[in-house]
Amino acid sequence: MPSRSSARLAALTVAAVCSAASTVALTSPAQADGLRIHDVQGTTRISPYAGQKVTDVPGIVTGTRTYGSSRGFWIQDPTPDDNPATSEGVFVFTSSTPKVAVGDSVKVTGTVSEYVPGGASTGNQSLTEITKPTITTLSTGNAVPAPVVIDKKSVPSAYTPTGDTAAGGSINGLTLQPKKYALDYYESLEGMNVQVKDARVVTATDPYAELWVTVKPHENRTNRGGSLYRSYRDQNTGRLQIQSLGSTAAFPAANVGDTLAGATTGPMDYNQYGGYTLVASTLGTLKSGGLQRETTKKQSHGELAVATYNVENLDPSDGTFAAHASAIVHNLQSPDIVSLEEIQDNNGATDDGTVAADVTVNKLIDAIVAAGGPKYQWRSINPVNDQDGGEPGGNIRQVFLFNPERVSFVDRAGGDSTTAVGVTKVHGKAQLTASPGRIDPANSAWTTSRKPLAGEFVFQGRTVFVIANHLNSKGGDQGLTSQYQPVVRSSETQRHAQATLVNAFVRNILDVQKDAEVIALGDMNDFDFSGTTKILESHGALWSAIQSLPTKERHTYDYQGNEQVLDQILISKQIRGKGDFEYDSVHINSEFHDQISDHDPQVLRFRP
Repeated sequence: MPSRSSARLAALTVAAVCSAASTVALTSPAQADGLRIHDVQGTTRISPYAGQKVTDVPGIVTGTRTYGSSRGFWIQDPTPDDNPATSEGVFVFTSSTPKVAVGDSVKVTGTVSEYVPGGASTGNQSLTEITKPTITTLSTGNAVPAPVVIDKKSVPSAYTPTGDTAAGGSINGLTLQPKKYALDYYESLEGMNVQVKDARVVTATDPYAELWVTVKPHENRTNRGGSLYRSYRDQNTGRLQIQSLGSTAAFPAANVGDTLAGATTGPMDYNQYGGYTLVASTLGTLKSGGLQRETTKKQSHGELAVATYNVENLDPSDGTFAAHASAIVHNLQSPDIVSLEEIQDNNGATDDGTVAADVTVNKLIDAIVAAGGPKYQWRSINPVNDQDGGEPGGNIRQVFLFNPERVSFVDRAGGDSTTAVGVTKVHGKAQLTASPGRIDPANSAWTTSRKPLAGEFVFQGRTVFVIANHLNSKGGDQGLTSQYQPVVRSSETQRHAQATLVNAFVRNILDVQKDAEVIALGDMNDFDFSGTTKILESHGALWSAIQSLPTKERHTYDYQGNEQVLDQILISKQIRGKGDFEYDSVHINSEFHDQISDHDPQVLRFRP
C-alpha cells in the first residue's frame, strides 16, 4: 500500500469538505418542501434531491463534529419509514463549529450535496449531506434515537453488487439491497446512530486515531485475531472502521486481537480512508487480547537463513534504528542474508541530489552490533536521483546485508544504476555478469519504481542467487468500498510488467543451470493469490514459499481490517524440491499500534 504522509493527520478530520471539485454534478429542480430525511436519502446512494434546496427537514441531533474542516452535525428522524433501503440519518455540514447539541430537535433548510471524499478520481462513493444550512431549534434535551446494532446477523455475507455497466460499473444508481449486500447495508445506515458490541480489533490503532473492528468473530479469523484477506471475492464483510468524536488523546491504543468491550456508539460516516466509519460518541472499553511479538527459530549451522524486511523509509534522522536492530537480532535471530527495502539516502526526504545511503546503512549495522548481532557487511546500488519512486527526495532502494562469518558475497564489477545485469555460463554453472547488478533498469516497467537488485552469495561452497525486489505500490487502486464494483486495480499493469521481467531473469539463470538455487524476495506489493504472484511463479521458475504455511498464518501486512500478504520469498524448484526448508512470517509490526514498520519481516531457512 502507499506510504501514509503526514498530511493525512490533518486530512483525516475531513470526512466531507464540500467543494465544487469533489461533489457529484447533478441538475435538479430549484427547491423541495415538506421532506423527511428518508426522502432526502432515497433508495440509492445518490439523493433524488441532490443539488436542490430542501426546506425544514426535521430530526434529532445525534452527534456533533467540532474539529477540523468537516464541522457539522448529524440528525436522525425519530419516526422512520418502513423501507430498510432508506437511511434515517444525514450529516449537516456547517463549516464552522455547530451551534446545536445532541438531543436538540431541529429543522434544517439547505442544499442537498453529494460529496465524494478525496475527489471523483478516487472512485469513492459519495456522501449525502445538507449544506449551507439554516437551522431552527424546536426543543432541547430530547432522547436520541436508539442505535441500530450492527452484528454478525445483520451484515450480509455478500460484499457488494456488481456495478451498472451502463454507468461505467458504478453502484451509485442501483437500488440498495441491505439484506443482500454488506456495502448496501452500511449505506442504508449512512448518517444514522449505530452501535457495535464487544467488537474484536482487526487493525491496530494508527497514528491518526483510528482502528478497525469486526462484527463477525469467525469470519476468516487468523491465528492471531485478525481477519484474513483470502481472495478478491472474500473482502470480509464484518470489517468496520472506528474513529471518535472525542479527543484523539483519549483514543484507545489497541492491537489486533484486543476487544472494544461493551458498546461503541455513534453516527455512521463515510470517508476517504476506509469508507464506512463509526464515528464514536461512546467508545467501548479496551480489553487486551495479550498479543505478543513473535521470534523465529535460529538457523542451524548447515542452514542458510534469508530474510526480507521493509524498514519503511529509514533514514539517519529516524529514531527507530535501535528497535529495527533489536528486531533483526532477537526476533529474526540474525539471518545470514537480509534484504532491506525502503532504505533512504543519507539525508532522507531532503531533495538535494544526494543518492548515497552509506550513512543510513552503517548506522543500522552499528545498531545491530550494539544489540548483540553480527557485524554485517552490505551491498547495494545507488539509484539515479529521484527516479525510483517512494517519498520525494528519499531515493529508496534495496540493500543486501550479509554476515561475513557465515556467507560470502561474490563481487563482480560492472553493476551500476543504469547497466542491466545478465547471466553467463562459466564451467557449466550460471554466473551473473555483475554482482550486485540491477535487472533491466532502463525498461519502462521500472519507471518511477525500484529496480530489482541481484547478487551472488556463497554458503558452505554452494552458490545462491538472491534478487531483492520492491515492486510498484498499489497507489491509485480503487478501495474496496469504491462506487465502482468490481474495483479497478490500475497499479497491477506496471507490477505485472515488472513481475514478467523478474520471472524472465530467473528463467535465464535456470536455462543456464537448471539446478541453480534462486531466491526472489522483498516487498512484492501484491497478494499470494494475485496475478503478480502467478506471473512471478510462471513456467515453474519460482514458488511463493509463504504458501507452505497454514492459511491462517499467511499474512505480512494489515490494511483496513484485512490481514494480507505483500512481502514474499519465492524459491526456485531446486530449493523447493528438497523439501527441507522452513518459512516464517514473523509478526512483529503490522498488528501492533506501536509498530516501527507497517510490514512484518519474512524468513526462509534451508540447506543449499
